[in-house]
Amino acid sequence: MTAQILDSLTAAPAINESPAIAPHHGPVHWPPRRNLFGVDVSVTTCEEASKLIVDAAKKGVGGATTFLAVHGIVTGVTDKAYGEKVNAMDIVGPDGQPVRWALNLLHHAGLKRRVYGPEVTLHICRRAAIEGVGIYLYGSTHDVLVKMRSRLESLFPSLRVVGIESPPFRPLTEEEKEQAAQRIAASGAGIVFVGLGVPRQELFAADMRRRVNAVLVCVGAAFDFHAGNKPTAPQWMQKRGLEWVYRLLSEPRRLWKRYLVTNSIFLFLLLVSYLNPNRG
Repeated sequence: MTAQILDSLTAAPAINESPAIAPHHGPVHWPPRRNLFGVDVSVTTCEEASKLIVDAAKKGVGGATTFLAVHGIVTGVTDKAYGEKVNAMDIVGPDGQPVRWALNLLHHAGLKRRVYGPEVTLHICRRAAIEGVGIYLYGSTHDVLVKMRSRLESLFPSLRVVGIESPPFRPLTEEEKEQAAQRIAASGAGIVFVGLGVPRQELFAADMRRRVNAVLVCVGAAFDFHAGNKPTAPQWMQKRGLEWVYRLLSEPRRLWKRYLVTNSIFLFLLLVSYLNPNRG
């Protein structure tokens, strides 16, 4: 999977050949959003999202972004408090193919590709390396973080990984949150990749964005994928929206209930929305 993403990065135009975003001045114009069952999802691409995130980091304006598949969208629908925090984020990218398909079907978004968290991670790192923006890795285990840092530094030799942190697998106290914010601020990071899984990572980012000026980027399983800890689905499965089948077969005990319930809810919501004559 990493090799395939790298191919797309190689094929992409050089940073200085892309449509420029003026550095260091003016607001960041985040992508437009469309309502998907109550969750506001961004109509964007990997390239645009990564460019805006790095630009916001350079300007020091901070922000919070995430990239949601079906599980995240349904969690946003069924958990009102979580949904409100997600809707307050600057980018909510359509990580899963079904989410992209739903945006195209209901809102004629015209998205040709999903905005896949692991892919966005590499796009951001590529730009951050060129622009001199430091990144911070927060989440998972120390072993995974060390492997991911090594992998990213090998892919992007000029990338500055200014900190890694594996938090305890429990809710943080207020004191621990403040200490984490101080460590992030002291590192000088402009971007913090957060890999805690849905919904923990979005809740963390929503809370932390008021404590630090960095852009928090929730990328879920990207940590395990880029560290080589977990395999990714073949491209043919990803393109057909069958990545969940691959992950279910890899971790049936942990994931069977998630996919059985959330996929069913998503399909029901999609059908109801499609049949609603006032969906706009």
